[in-house]
Amino acid sequence: MDENLAHYALQQSKADYAEVRMEELHGLQAVVKNGNLDIYQLFSQYGLSVRALIDGGLGFASTNRLDKESINHVVEKAQKLARTSATRNTEKIGLSDEEMHTASYEIPQKKNLEDVDRSQELLNLNNHLEHEEGLVFQLYQYTDEDHTKYFVNTEGAEIRSRIPRVSLLAILTVIESNDSEQCQLQYGGVGGWETFQEFNLYEKLPKEVRVLYRILKEGVKAPSDSVSVIVGPEVAGITAHESCGHPLEADRILGREAAQAGESFVNPTMVGTTIGSELVNIAEDPTIEGSYGYYLYDDEGVKARKRMLIKEGKINEFLSNRETGYALKGKSNGAARAMAFDREPIVRMANTYFCAGDYTKEELIEETKKGVLMESFTEWNIDDTRFNQRYIGREAYVIENGEVGPPVVRPVLEVTTTGFYSSVDAVADEIVLYAGTCGKGDPVQGAPTCMGGPYMRLKDIRLGGVHG
Repeated sequence: MDENLAHYALQQSKADYAEVRMEELHGLQAVVKNGNLDIYQLFSQYGLSVRALIDGGLGFASTNRLDKESINHVVEKAQKLARTSATRNTEKIGLSDEEMHTASYEIPQKKNLEDVDRSQELLNLNNHLEHEEGLVFQLYQYTDEDHTKYFVNTEGAEIRSRIPRVSLLAILTVIESNDSEQCQLQYGGVGGWETFQEFNLYEKLPKEVRVLYRILKEGVKAPSDSVSVIVGPEVAGITAHESCGHPLEADRILGREAAQAGESFVNPTMVGTTIGSELVNIAEDPTIEGSYGYYLYDDEGVKARKRMLIKEGKINEFLSNRETGYALKGKSNGAARAMAFDREPIVRMANTYFCAGDYTKEELIEETKKGVLMESFTEWNIDDTRFNQRYIGREAYVIENGEVGPPVVRPVLEVTTTGFYSSVDAVADEIVLYAGTCGKGDPVQGAPTCMGGPYMRLKDIRLGGVHG
């Protein structure tokens, strides 16, 4: 990557503010379906983008032709778009004042990805599971990428980063008699092949298959009366991501996502508003080592930090970039992310999770006279203001007098955001994170994220689904 070209682009700019981001990405994708290698492809991408602010208008342009003539064209295009935007905006766009940094960071590969026959590893994994009882379908989609970025702006920022990421999507289908169950699982992290090995798939995936088979053989209906519901880290995580992370994105709060992803039940005046139990604390932290959503500086050059979105049941802060920070008379908290050189940075989550409490999982169960333990989910949906939602359990069990009983078939947890948060009466002490890919933007940008939390108990919940 010729960093001089980024500086050349910056020098050509006549904007009030300008930034240049260069990226280079190399990767591999492989898909194995029922023991057959269906897809094996290498991919690469490189290019440069320019963002310019002129008279309250913001313009963005990009190119994958890294010569001075193309760069001159991109700089002028970004500035032209900024001038046009300035004449049409009813409110002037600005950027919050932030401390700028010079920094370089890189995630090492302890086991180089290119030294591993990754397609064969997927085939080996498929073969390891093929004799599991009831298993009729396996699909594995593996992706790795080595992503290098270089960012400079007219305020003195200069950030270099190199992050290799590894992920696997697994879909498993189990049949017993005329019934079937399916799970879709995602694993992801940063690093080399050692990251994939740490997923521990040879142990985890057979367990998932056996859980599904047991549900089909022994599953009972959900209780029809109000019970306590203990949700596991996977359910806690999807709830944190969907009902807290998205509605607390500042661009969404300001109405700028309404046409693409929806609106928010939160408005700009709600910082400090109580929406849940004092036991509810939700954090957002890009700096967690090894996490799929890891970064140390965002794509506007702002240093990343832990963000406390919900603190003791109250809305504490929004996820912001420099544009929304300015609009809300505040600051960015390092939430600007772009997924490719030709995508504009927008407000994104990284790693969103419920914070730990002081119970153990065992204590939560022992104190529950009648309830359901919902370890994981099989599907979910939520409205476009992120208020009404439902989560359907995959692995779930009856709890009677403090003991875990038979599996429950697809219990439905249907609640509002405030209803969920207000029902929390106990939180366990160990956090587990799960990888995910968050979709947002138009054109869509799929962002690597994590979500999770500890086991949590909700009181007085009436479950949907098929009742006993």
